[in-house]
Amino acid sequence: MTPADLLDALWRDYTALTPQAARVHALFTARGEVIVNDHVALRTFGRPGIDRFTLGRRFEALGWAKVDDYRFDDKHLWASYWRHPDRDLPKVFISELVVDELPPAIAAILDGLVAALPAGFAARADLPYAGRPWAIDHATYQRLLAVSEYAAWVAAFGFRVNHFTVDVGRLRTFADLPAVNAFLAAEGFELNRAGGLIKGTPADHLEQSSTCAEPIAVDFADGRFAVPSCYYEFARRYPLPSGERFEGFVPTSADKLFHSTDVRR
Repeated sequence: MTPADLLDALWRDYTALTPQAARVHALFTARGEVIVNDHVALRTFGRPGIDRFTLGRRFEALGWAKVDDYRFDDKHLWASYWRHPDRDLPKVFISELVVDELPPAIAAILDGLVAALPAGFAARADLPYAGRPWAIDHATYQRLLAVSEYAAWVAAFGFRVNHFTVDVGRLRTFADLPAVNAFLAAEGFELNRAGGLIKGTPADHLEQSSTCAEPIAVDFADGRFAVPSCYYEFARRYPLPSGERFEGFVPTSADKLFHSTDVRR
């Protein structure tokens, strides 16, 4: 497998769950844009064999190298990101839920899901897009949702890209991120307003916005129910004082972007 093969597999799985991403992509392409991805993001549980480092090794085998780690205390998450020597390839941002920081009853549910992993699952070459390997009923999903939107999302969808991200600085027909947001709103897409439409500022060297995940029908053990799937992100990066482009992430902004998959109550 080449990096292009892996990214193509991730994109195909992502768009199968995220019709809005395919629509946005088509709208941009119709304007003559050639989309470059800034980063892709995955979610997992912080348990041996499926933690962020295990997922990261699938990318490391193809040239990505880990750069930095981030902590999100309120959401009980750790995250890391990886870069590839080919700067036209997206960065990889993988977050994981610190299960032991959750209430014991919720941690027990998640450990039960992990215990149900098929033999050899963690060794699968397609682990980053292997999907959901466990059965879960909707009532259990709701119990998780009451405590952690993140835990409920991973329980419902398993292992797959949570979002792709358009590199706004590489677009030719949009002046800036506000122009992208205005275009998306005019086309009827709901945008994540947690912390404002744009998270971050030029002073942070990174501005980000995103759509809100649309609900799709998900098969649970007790029927099909609508669950917000994945979202599409848009990032504009700015140069550091050194002149080099900032390539990291801003935790306070990323914290708000996690809300893109929240259930709209």
